[in-house]
Amino acid sequence: MNREIVGISGMTCAACAKRIERVVGKLEGVVQASVNFAAEKLSVEYDAQKVSLDKIKETVKDAGYGIVEDQRKNTVTIPIGGMTCAACANRIEKVLGRKEGVLRASVNFATEKATVEYDPQKIRLSAIRQTIEDIGYKALSVEKKTVDEDKLRKEKEIRTLWTKFIVSAVFAVPLLYLAMVPMIAWLPFPIPGFLEPMHYPLNYALAQIILVIPVIIAGRNFYTVGFKALIQRSPNMDSLIAVGTSAAVIYSLYSTWLIWSGNMHAVENLYFETAGVIITLILLGKSLEAVSKGKTSEAIKKLMGLAPKTAIVIQDGKETEIPIDEVENGDVILVRPGEKIPVDGEIIEGHTAIDESMLTGESIPVDKKVGDKVYAASLNTNGMIRFKATRVGSDTALAQIIRLVEEAQGSKAPIAKLADIVSGYFVPIVVAIAVLAFAGWLIAGKSLVFALTIFISVLVIACPCALGLATPTAIMVGTGKGAEYGILIKSGEALEITHRINTIVFDKTGTITEGKPKVTDIITAAGVSREFLLKMAASGEKGSEHPLGKAIVNQAEEEGLELMKTERFEAIPGHGIEVVIEGRQVLIGNRKLMDDRGISLGELSDQSDRLADEGKTPMYVAVDNQVSGIIAVADVVKENSARAIKQLQSMGIEVAMITGDNRKTAEAIAKQVGIDRVLAEVLPQDKSNEVKKLQAEGKKVAMVGDGINDAPALVQADIGIAIGSGTDVALESADIVLMRSDLMDVPTAIHLSRSTIRTIRQNLFWAFGYNVAGIPIAAGLLYLFGGPLLNPMFAAAAMSLSSVSVLTNALRLKRFKPYK
Repeated sequence: MNREIVGISGMTCAACAKRIERVVGKLEGVVQASVNFAAEKLSVEYDAQKVSLDKIKETVKDAGYGIVEDQRKNTVTIPIGGMTCAACANRIEKVLGRKEGVLRASVNFATEKATVEYDPQKIRLSAIRQTIEDIGYKALSVEKKTVDEDKLRKEKEIRTLWTKFIVSAVFAVPLLYLAMVPMIAWLPFPIPGFLEPMHYPLNYALAQIILVIPVIIAGRNFYTVGFKALIQRSPNMDSLIAVGTSAAVIYSLYSTWLIWSGNMHAVENLYFETAGVIITLILLGKSLEAVSKGKTSEAIKKLMGLAPKTAIVIQDGKETEIPIDEVENGDVILVRPGEKIPVDGEIIEGHTAIDESMLTGESIPVDKKVGDKVYAASLNTNGMIRFKATRVGSDTALAQIIRLVEEAQGSKAPIAKLADIVSGYFVPIVVAIAVLAFAGWLIAGKSLVFALTIFISVLVIACPCALGLATPTAIMVGTGKGAEYGILIKSGEALEITHRINTIVFDKTGTITEGKPKVTDIITAAGVSREFLLKMAASGEKGSEHPLGKAIVNQAEEEGLELMKTERFEAIPGHGIEVVIEGRQVLIGNRKLMDDRGISLGELSDQSDRLADEGKTPMYVAVDNQVSGIIAVADVVKENSARAIKQLQSMGIEVAMITGDNRKTAEAIAKQVGIDRVLAEVLPQDKSNEVKKLQAEGKKVAMVGDGINDAPALVQADIGIAIGSGTDVALESADIVLMRSDLMDVPTAIHLSRSTIRTIRQNLFWAFGYNVAGIPIAAGLLYLFGGPLLNPMFAAAAMSLSSVSVLTNALRLKRFKPYK
């Protein structure tokens, strides 16, 4: 079954959409057709062996409408080096967005990656990379990095930052001590006499210059990047640091010249230690930030490291170990106990138990036999198997999970828009405030030294880093944590919207229930044994293809009953079957069959009504025209369905159930699991309309289904949640994919969303609050009312810690635990 989205032009009203649905729906092979008038798109599910996509498009054209062919586009993710704050990310976005052929550009400061959609007929990838290079950043290789290469690159970056910090600290500490000695008499270690500032001020100044030079060299990137960004009229955090510390150094050099000229009092105006300590503290903050950012992406690194590097392939009867990249579809692969499955496939020999926790989050190994599917990176625990590769490389379930998590971690949530807007204007505004504060204090009669201190403090304390990290770091940890428990959240937007969900609609079959009929009750007539009744019924149904008959056969096989040979078999459409077993006539079917044959149900009649009221299907068994008993079959409720629904209701969420079953059966199932609102006898194509009705009531609706016949409803809902082990349709149509078929993951997903959004709000509050409070204090607000003046070194420490605190708060999400 294929599913396509086709753009349509020429629709003028909702009636046009309905007309297209009707004409396309009449085509043989079209299972479902749904037109979204607002989006001007047709979603069509069809059997490609009966009807082609071209035929569907032709039908739409014949009805008087146009087909909008998809704009050709490529999407690429480019790692970027050299970004130091959110202003850098915003600048790259703006510059790329202005390039002809670039359809969309999104830069994530936390992941240090740009996701670019572009038209390859208008712009080449090399031109996009060159644009990034031209504005002062590094466009790293877009080739797929292995987890080891990525880890090594990050570790090298962290080592470099730590080395710079250590070098800076080695010289900044004595520089600070040297500057403090004249002001603090009780310091324990006096400085050498030839550096005594009152007697040898020039030596004192030159010693500070010698100590500050290595610090400036260690922090040279702040100047090269910061001034370049300033010249290009897009200042960033580096620009603030570069301007602030340069002002301190230049003024100190001017004071040194005055000392050399004979003005001994100028020794009081040396600010070399301010620049040295600011650079050292910011390097410390950057080092801690790099370490914390590495921890936010641990989940994706774990996933990338799960797949084995080689596979044992059977070629010409021989075992050959080859790199995983060389495995092709159709290869026969051998996996021994204790080894990982290298690619997705289907077992052709052997049986075993496989730990699929990497895929589903479920730690109990799953029994596997010939014909069962196996997935890359799952662990073969106890048996040797051979399987045929069916999906390799980027097509494996693990690769799709990694892609989904990477895309989610790189995406932006709507809540981040405010931070993006603010950080885009942030640096220019801070520079303006610093200049105004500097001029204002000079006009107020304060000294140049005083005004310069204010100027440096304002520039240094302001930092858009915390704003830029507030949202993406929380999303990275939240989506990574979800993947760890088998909950794949496909975007930051989905993660945010989920916390606002107040109504959840569950599909019944395969979602609340197992989706496979099972025997629930066996009731015998007087003098008939349970074993005899089940054995006769199963023997008769052995050749039946009906799901209810299969359920009876499965029950007998589970109980180890030996089935008997049937001598004659006749299907009675709409009623049941008639068979002869060892010379005895056996009827198996519904009540109408018994009535037609004049067989009295006797005392079993009341039992039959009770079973029907419970949503079960009673099947009567009569032997030699005497009723022998009833075998009730039902699609049983999953183990955790009732608990999950109760948990959702306790979270303040209304729960409804939707199904095509008759109302009596539907209400019986709903009663078992505690659902009050039942939408019964709804055809698959009408499920999305039922979701629309709920949305029209002002509700934020999530739809939970199996991702196949529920696809239109999953797309229509505010959040579509697909149950199942990552089917193609589920991955395409749902916003969240639950890899386990456990409904407890639904409240867990909502709880995770709420926890993540709460963390984002805390981060944004801290980031905004820090700057709103810090900048006025640095500008001298407290001093104006008799309070202290903020030292630039304390401003630098506060700025560095603001980013680290936001990252640390995001990392608290790693303690998140699912509902059990």
